[in-house]
Parts: sequence; structure tokens; C-alpha cells
Amino acid sequence: MSLVTTPFGPKSTTDEVLDGVDLSGRRVVVTGAASGIGAETARALAAAGAQVTLAVRNLEAGREVAARITAATGRADVTVAPLELTDPSSVDAFTRAWEGPLHVLVNNAGIMALPDLRRTGEGWELQFATNHMGHFRLALGLHGALAAAGGARVVAVSSNAHRRAPVVFDDLHFERRPYEAWAAYAQSKSANALFAVEAAVRWADDGITANSLNPGGIRTGLQRHAHLTPEMQQIFDTYDWRTPEQGAATSVLLAASPLVEGVSGRYFEDCAEAAVAAGPEVPTGVQPHAVDPDAAARLWKVSSELMGL
Repeated sequence: MSLVTTPFGPKSTTDEVLDGVDLSGRRVVVTGAASGIGAETARALAAAGAQVTLAVRNLEAGREVAARITAATGRADVTVAPLELTDPSSVDAFTRAWEGPLHVLVNNAGIMALPDLRRTGEGWELQFATNHMGHFRLALGLHGALAAAGGARVVAVSSNAHRRAPVVFDDLHFERRPYEAWAAYAQSKSANALFAVEAAVRWADDGITANSLNPGGIRTGLQRHAHLTPEMQQIFDTYDWRTPEQGAATSVLLAASPLVEGVSGRYFEDCAEAAVAAGPEVPTGVQPHAVDPDAAARLWKVSSELMGL
């Protein structure tokens, strides 16, 4: 199976990717859209004609972003809805309130490399709970709306950091191993990629495609809690940082571009499908553990059991 390529690359912007794309009549949900590449993803999709809902923790910040999107695009149908991914009742309230079809779900929200081990009320490690478990519950709750849309797309924002750790099924929540900030973040980002692999299989008959992506390095609020070890500080100092418009380009490609119509279960970076990397030291591509179909099926089962679904 050949890799999917496009005319776009690492420096392409959202507007370049969506040039000529008409999303009129399409309904979109973007999580974490109150800042960073989530806000830019929402703006770009609205500019292309989509009716966008910003699913956010901070309603005030979300409303400010919505107002800016309306001012920039002229679209008055940009809405804001509360969503706390670590609170199952909040996720369920969001999905119950949704009416009608949903054409695109962008699972964008996330937290990165918290310096200290933090847990939810269920005892789940906070990064895994936020980045994977909350989005998993959200996607399952919106499955009916996605199926009703016909040809819906789910986009899972992963990270190049996934290469640092697989999903450790024997100790998902650091109950027996020492907590390490970047290992926890990497595990959650591997989970994002595995979710797309299994969703592509389970939801194919519903006409739903699911893909994951690495947006690249963008200086946003995501780094505000990050624990920068000397190794990570050196990486950050030399990173080829992108603008939000460049960082969100692969997200909007997967959300809306006709160039990836029907593509599902793949991992993208730089606006193209990534090759499977030869080892963890390889700085680009996707590690085998993040696209392993057996691990993907196991994660789906484990996640469902943890949530009692």
C-alpha cells in the first residue's frame, strides 16, 4: 500500500491546504479550540464554510476566539460549548446535547508532560485521561451523529513524542512504575494514534474515516506545564518551530481536504502520510507501536472496560 502524498508540506498553511474547498453545510467540532492550533483549526474550517463548534474548558476564552473567528470570516454560526475531558459527566452532557449529524470531529485538546503525577477521581493518570480517555468517550458518544452524516471524518491530534513510549498496558496509570512526565505524555499520544487505527476498522461500515497526525512543534499554551529535562530543553532550543497556521495544516487536511477522501487508519505528518520509522531514534515517521492493529484493538477494549462502556 503506497503512502498518501499531497502537494503540501511542513511549511504549508491552513488556508493553502483549504484553498478552493467548500465546507458549506458541514458541521464540525474542535476540542481545545480556545487557543493554539485548535483555535486556528476552527478558524480555517469556518473560513471554508463549515459550521464550527468550539468544545472548550474555558468558556470565556472560547467566546473570545469565536468572536475573532466571526470577525475574520464573517460567519455568525461559530458556537461555543463546555467540555471537560477529564469529567465523564461533562463529556456525556456534551454528547447528549448534540443534535443532528456531525461531519467532522477534531480531537485536538491536550496537556503535555506535567511535572508531577496527577490523577483523576477514577485514579487515572491525568495526561492519559485527558488526551486519550476523554476523547475516546467523546467519539463514542458522538458515533451516531458521525454515522448519520455520511462520510464523516475523525481527526486525532497525536505528536512526534509518541515515539518515546508505547501504551504500557500492564501499568497505564503509573501505579507500579516511577512516573516520568514525557513517558506519560508519549503514552497518551501513542494512544491517540492507536484510537484512529481501531476506529477506522470498527466504523468503516458507517462511512466514518479516522486518522491521526503529528502537527509539529508550535509554541502555544500546550508547553506551559511541560517538564523540561536538560535533554528536552536542548530539543526545544533547536526545534524547527512552526506557526499555528502551519501547525494546524495537517489537521485541516485530514478534516476537509478531498485529497484524503476515503483514507482511514493512517498517521500523517507534514501534510502527508508518514512512513513507519525504523527505530525510536529516527526523528520522523511513525513508530510501529503506534499503528499496531493488535495494540489498537486491545486499547479499545481496555478503554471501554475502564469506562464501563
